[in-house]
Amino acid sequence: MKTIYDNLAYQISKCTTQTYSTSFSLGIKALDHKLRPAIYAIYGFVRLADEIVDSFHGYDQATLLNQLISETNEALEKKISINPIIQCFQETVHKYSIDKKLIDQFLHSMSMDLDKVTYTKANYDEYILGSAEVVGLMCLHVFVEGDLKKYEELKPFAMKLGSAFQKINFLRDLKDDYYTLGRFYFPNLDFITFNDDTKRIIEKEIEGEFKEALVGIKMLPNSSKFGVYLAYRYYWSLFKKIRVKSSGDILQKRTSVPNTEKMYLMMESYWNLKMDRI
Repeated sequence: MKTIYDNLAYQISKCTTQTYSTSFSLGIKALDHKLRPAIYAIYGFVRLADEIVDSFHGYDQATLLNQLISETNEALEKKISINPIIQCFQETVHKYSIDKKLIDQFLHSMSMDLDKVTYTKANYDEYILGSAEVVGLMCLHVFVEGDLKKYEELKPFAMKLGSAFQKINFLRDLKDDYYTLGRFYFPNLDFITFNDDTKRIIEKEIEGEFKEALVGIKMLPNSSKFGVYLAYRYYWSLFKKIRVKSSGDILQKRTSVPNTEKMYLMMESYWNLKMDRI
């Protein structure tokens, strides 16, 4: 029975999420159970593409990414795939009417990672749109469960949250991105010119996006509010740790949030929501 295959496909995306991200795994567990499979499916697909461009060194990454794009397009058209991660992703896309343009924009940003790009403001914004903001919008389609009016109302806030998360990732991963992948995403800067002053400018942008995003989180349905707020709190905690470090410090060592602190944040976030304190 195909049901067995479908269940396996979702389990593989769930396992992928749990393997790669403790933070997002805990955030997904804080969602209503009916939403979790779809968010696992989205994360699994996004992670698969990301791994091709970030980790598959020594292989023809461009060919592999083009293969993923081709298989995804075929699966979306035929509503079936023998790749379990693509299978549960295409089912999620159809179930929640996720706009194909969001998927195309995401895959375009992944293709940008295949080349050594010197980022200007324009292609920096383009990359963040595809790598983070549209992923937030895919998830928003799930969170509003087909309510297009609610989707349009929350769309700008979801984009701000995705952008803030991505910029924090850029700061956290500066060392690995530069030395391992040869990337430096911040526009009109490089590894040498990045300093405390430019770091503060970037942090100011992130603070503003966090502030705007929280407005939208408060407007989410109860079925998704706790999970998204928890992810917000995890990243805010990470951001605070990065903010107190010098530019030199974050270039030398990756900043992280210990699992014990994540558990505390989960309990505190639940209490904040219960007492309407966000």
